[in-house]
Amino acid sequence: MAKKAIIVGASGLIGSNLLQILLDEDYYEQVVIVVRRELPVKHEKLTQLIIDFDKLSDYSGQINGHAIFSCLGTTMSQTPDKNEYRKIDHDYPVQLAQLALQNGVKQFHLVSAVGANAKSSGFYLRLKGETENDIIKLGLPSLHIYRPSMLLGRKQKVRLMETIVSGIMRVIDPLLIGSLSKYHSISASVVARAMFMQSIDNETGTFIYQYKEIKQIK
Repeated sequence: MAKKAIIVGASGLIGSNLLQILLDEDYYEQVVIVVRRELPVKHEKLTQLIIDFDKLSDYSGQINGHAIFSCLGTTMSQTPDKNEYRKIDHDYPVQLAQLALQNGVKQFHLVSAVGANAKSSGFYLRLKGETENDIIKLGLPSLHIYRPSMLLGRKQKVRLMETIVSGIMRVIDPLLIGSLSKYHSISASVVARAMFMQSIDNETGTFIYQYKEIKQIK
C-alpha cells in the first residue's frame, strides 16, 4: 500500500523543511499538506487540502495515512488574542490527534517546545505542556514529540529580535552542556530530518526528543 503523509503547518519553519524532505525522499508516495491558503509549491505527489481549521471535523475522512506531522504554531506578535493562540497551539493539534486515532493513522508527530510543562507559570510553556498531555492521554499507538529550543535557519520574514537572539545563541550554545544541552539552538532542517527518520522507523510507544536526542537521529 502506498505510504501517505500529512503535514499540518507546512508554511512554518520546520513544516516547510519537512515538506521538502518528504517530496524529495521516495518513502512517501503521497504527501498532503493541510493549509488555510494554497502554498506556491507544485509536485506530482503533493496534494493541498485547503480547509477552515475551525471546521476540522468536516474533513475527518481525509485525515488518514501512515503519519501525521503537526507543525502548527504561532507567536504573540502574530496572534495576540490568547483564545486564538490556544486554538492554534492546542485545540487544532489535539483535534488532529483525535482524528488520527479515529482513522487508524499509525503515527503522530508533534512539534512542541523545550520546557513544555502544563504546570508552568508562563502561558506559552503551559500551553505546550497541556497540548502534549492531552495528546498523550489519547493513547496513540506511535506518538513522537519534539522539543526544540531556538530554531535556526529562517530565510524569510526575519524578525530583528530573532536575528539578535540567534547571534547570542551562537555564543552561548558551546556553554550549554549536561542538563542544559536541551536549550541548545538547533536548525529547523535538523528537526525536520529527525521527524522524517523517526517516521520510517515504525516504532510504537510515546517518545519525547530534546536537543541531544534530535541530533542523534540519523
